[in-house]
Amino acid sequence: MVIGGRHILHGVDLDVAASGTTALLGRNGAGKTTTVRGILGLVPRTGSVLLAGAETVRLATHALVRHGVGYAPEDRGVFAALTVAENLRLAERPGTGEPAYGLVHELFPELKQRARQAAGTLSGGQQQMVAIARTLLNGNRLIIADEPTKGLAPKVVTEVTRVLERAAEAVPVLLVEQNLAVVRRLARHCAVLADGRTAHRGPAAELLADPDATRRLLGVGHASRGRTGDTRTPSPAAPAHTAAHPAARTAEADA
Repeated sequence: MVIGGRHILHGVDLDVAASGTTALLGRNGAGKTTTVRGILGLVPRTGSVLLAGAETVRLATHALVRHGVGYAPEDRGVFAALTVAENLRLAERPGTGEPAYGLVHELFPELKQRARQAAGTLSGGQQQMVAIARTLLNGNRLIIADEPTKGLAPKVVTEVTRVLERAAEAVPVLLVEQNLAVVRRLARHCAVLADGRTAHRGPAAELLADPDATRRLLGVGHASRGRTGDTRTPSPAAPAHTAAHPAARTAEADA
């Protein structure tokens, strides 16, 4: 993947499990957000991106969304001047049945209460609720959540984690996250990027239980076993390599 004349990713190869949550991990600057943007066609990319076995690398972003991919971006991406209800209405996808407002309001009752409020006046946590709620409205086949707990208060982190846990019961989730307590609670599988390459793939619990591996791959001395509000932020460093594990092939990208 080339952006601004620079090769950002160099043969990233990852699988998203057919159920539950797969975490995409790595130190700051490893290429996690670029990877998900590449999967979605938001940046130029080459290689292969498979969704349920079907090639999607040549699809435009809007076409990929119609194929059932929901995206909650790192910056939340709400329309500040529109109300909560209008933000949700824009996410409705024709031809996918009745939008799941019952589920959204069950998980986020506050959004129903604030339906007429401008999204730009919401707190960061409330805006994140809107971003996740948009992915739950339609019958998606995959949800991609990029740093959903970033910058949130511990109480809100716990709430967002609970919602993602509920979502993953019905739809596979690809989660980009640096809060390892959240990863520990949610993720069955993980892939780790380093310097724009896949450095590790395997069971998330196995990685987080190995202090040497978390230090080498993520730059932390141990994976926190604390509350989901506790945060460990990895820092930049060099890659490591381990063997791959079998899973449902969903995405791979080349530079």
